[in-house]
Amino acid sequence: MSWAGTILRVDLTAGTVKKEPLNMAWAREYLGSRGLASKYLVEEIDPKVDPLSPANKIIWSTGPLTGTMASTGGRYTVVTKGPLTGAIACSNSGGYWGAELKFAGYDMVIFEGKSPKPVYLYVNDDVAELRDASHLWGTTVWHTEEQLKKDHQDPLLRISSIGGAGENQVLFAAVVNDLHRAAGRSGVGAVMGSKNLKAVAVRGTRGGAALADPKAFLKVTSEKKQILKDNAVTGQGLPTYGTQVLMNVINEVGALPTRNHRDVQFEGAKDISAEAMATPRKTDGKAQLVTNQACFGCTIACGRISKIDKTHFSVENKPQYWGASGGLEYEAAWALGAANGVGDLEALQYANLICNEHGMDPISFGATIGAVMELYEMGVLTKEQIGVEAPFGSAKALCEFADMTARGEGFGKEIGQGSKRLCTKYGHPELSMSVKGQEFPAYDSRGIQGMGLTYATSNRGACHLRSYTVASEIMGIPVKTDPLTAEGKPELVIAFQDATAAFDAAGVCIFTSFAWGLPDVADQVAAACGPEFTLENMAKIGERIWNMERDFNNRAGFTSKDDTLPPRLLNEPAKTGPAKGLVNKLPEMLPKYYQLRGWDADGQLKADTRVRLGL
Repeated sequence: MSWAGTILRVDLTAGTVKKEPLNMAWAREYLGSRGLASKYLVEEIDPKVDPLSPANKIIWSTGPLTGTMASTGGRYTVVTKGPLTGAIACSNSGGYWGAELKFAGYDMVIFEGKSPKPVYLYVNDDVAELRDASHLWGTTVWHTEEQLKKDHQDPLLRISSIGGAGENQVLFAAVVNDLHRAAGRSGVGAVMGSKNLKAVAVRGTRGGAALADPKAFLKVTSEKKQILKDNAVTGQGLPTYGTQVLMNVINEVGALPTRNHRDVQFEGAKDISAEAMATPRKTDGKAQLVTNQACFGCTIACGRISKIDKTHFSVENKPQYWGASGGLEYEAAWALGAANGVGDLEALQYANLICNEHGMDPISFGATIGAVMELYEMGVLTKEQIGVEAPFGSAKALCEFADMTARGEGFGKEIGQGSKRLCTKYGHPELSMSVKGQEFPAYDSRGIQGMGLTYATSNRGACHLRSYTVASEIMGIPVKTDPLTAEGKPELVIAFQDATAAFDAAGVCIFTSFAWGLPDVADQVAAACGPEFTLENMAKIGERIWNMERDFNNRAGFTSKDDTLPPRLLNEPAKTGPAKGLVNKLPEMLPKYYQLRGWDADGQLKADTRVRLGL
């Protein structure tokens, strides 16, 4: 069946941990991970709950392919109501933690209430108990992981934890596992911190859940791995260059948001690209990139391991950062670099290390710095207010902002509230490059039109991983579409949104979708869980998940008015590149999108849509 069939329910207020059977009816309707955890959340909390109150819940969840031999079967999600947006939050992470929970015999952990003191959850097969975390509170993610492995004398213990950012309720705080893999977006780490929950430490020795048809599963997963190997992106590009392979590509097509989306091309893109990471430095003759790395069960290995230049100003007196650690991925490199006009690769790596160490989303952090730098150049913010001179391009300011935000010091407290709140406070809400309060990732929607609709309608605020139309509009996967036109984009976005929800729910990495289509995932889920998981059923599951999330947000207070983009993207044409003269054509796309979704003009689910999807 490939579900373990058991969940852990942790009442932090009472200090209790109880086992209960997984709701299998829900599992067959929502599959797992993002879908199943979101179903539990929407059934158990008030959509209008304060995200940082004890009444909110936070859920760690695996999918039915997590912990199996399916490629990339190491994924897990953290689901809650997000403090950055007030919308449903679901943040996905790789590494090894998700598989370990499955090996311990659990599909999901639900945390409710608030502990009166710092605690962590320790799980070792049948043992599941809350333990004191006072010695860990106030420490970093890296220290927490090292210390818990020492405490339990178990180097194979897998840790999912928060650093100071989560403890201090930075609204884009992340939950980090395996040192540099993260459930990164929407502030899930802040919810964890609000509950005085420091970590979830897991050791599992039972092996994975039973499969419906082991022989068929072995055969089909082997076939699907070959597809990944033979594909130019998943078999060559991502292993060699990681996601950073996109930096020069997106810059060339005129869709690289630069200096808080003032521009769509960055003159320093080549200096912060994958190629730059692999080029020996003039200072020591060594490349920043050391090697690639794979998550559990992954045959792609897009992760980066890097070493920073010891002589760089950011670390010359900080030897703790000289070793090999998690390297830059595309979204982080963009947010810390082009978004701020910073072309110093080593400064980007330093800020990235700080985000990993203290548990912060580098996308929201970097994009917020872009807004701060624009406000500084406008004279709205001064050096006296923010503690440092901060014009666009200042590597020094970037590094100092990373330190002060991670530690909750000085102006860092305001940065930690995200760009929407910060820009509103200083009288320029239009300068927050966000949707529903969540900052954009690394694609300018004037040059990639489908991404504008993707951002505007995303259930967790601006996000590329909910509908990566870049695959089609730029890379021609599965078919090439014109990135500069609005025609056909509502259909394209819906197809990507529903398919992505199904991929996420299954427990596999969305990067597989460069080579796999939904039929490839359906084949594996059917062998693992049962023949009823046909392509048609999987497509409906994806659509059901998307609409369930939308309905939750509607009940939380979101309307069609929130499905929009900042004025800059709708009114200020791109200055250079293929998209020169274009704005995003959201007004052309949104009405048809609603119609195709089966929603009314206010973005609410129609009655027949609810009936058809069983909502």
